[in-house]
Amino acid sequence: MNGSSHTQLTLDRVTAGYGAQAVLRDFSLDVAAGELIALLGPSGCGKTTVLKVIAGLLEPDGGDVRFNEESMLHVASERRGAVMVFQKPLLFPYLTVAENVAFGLKMRRMAGDQIRERVREMLRLLQLEGYESRRPRQLSGGQEQRVALARALVTEPRVLLLDEPFSALDENLRAEMRLLVRDLQTRLGITTIFVTHDQVEAATVADRIALLLDGKVEQVGAPRDFYTAPATLDAARFFGWQVFATASGDDRQTIAFRPERARLCALNGKPLAAEDLIGRLIAVSDLGTRVRYRLALAGGIAVEVEQESGTNSLRAGDQAWIELQAAVTFPKVN
Repeated sequence: MNGSSHTQLTLDRVTAGYGAQAVLRDFSLDVAAGELIALLGPSGCGKTTVLKVIAGLLEPDGGDVRFNEESMLHVASERRGAVMVFQKPLLFPYLTVAENVAFGLKMRRMAGDQIRERVREMLRLLQLEGYESRRPRQLSGGQEQRVALARALVTEPRVLLLDEPFSALDENLRAEMRLLVRDLQTRLGITTIFVTHDQVEAATVADRIALLLDGKVEQVGAPRDFYTAPATLDAARFFGWQVFATASGDDRQTIAFRPERARLCALNGKPLAAEDLIGRLIAVSDLGTRVRYRLALAGGIAVEVEQESGTNSLRAGDQAWIELQAAVTFPKVN
């Protein structure tokens, strides 16, 4: 492999959709050369549409897609150097592992000895040595996805697009594949967009996360930013911050806090400033080393607090108050 393709990717105010339905609206995103960015969001928010626009599989209704500041709008998909890997491996069932990996190189009419060398190197990188002669039906789900990755990477793409590639695998295999992708991407330096709906997966694999909600980027930043400083209330909610509004009046505010960075206390000894944080416990879940409490606040709002086992003896039905150790305040909401 020749290392980094050094491709900077820019999506500039892209609008795209299917028929009259607009999925992306003025969507903008910059991905640095050699960066792995996770495109995170719920189902139907437009994540796959972004990948299709980059790959040239869907023509946008407005905006631009640029590789190293060169517009790709009039470049055919097969000439862009953007390769997609899907949730399902989509391997050719009648070809061997080696033949599946070599397919794209043969389409480029590369010399046979070069193909064999490139395939051999890629199978080594993907830990598939010894599987050259097997067919897809003889592979596990994780092995099939490794073959799909090898087939994509062997062509040395400028941009690698991964569309929830591990969602069909069990959690142990997913964790293993995340580490493999992170290692390969760092080693090869290919600009990569990794689509997922899983916050942990995004935080594990990516340099940065772009949170996509309703066809627009809600926040872009390092994974830590979403757990320490969400930019908007919707970003906070998506990342599991607990949200509630303070008392009525002109000083009404919306407060968000991390459930693991709060402490649940018995009602006696409550400070006078904590009226908004008083409630009744409606559920107590023992998680082994930790306990998750669900508390109903005034107005029927329910929030969760999680802390170490043995911290208190509170039970469902008890009144308690929340001591916030870290919180973010947003403008009042109606």
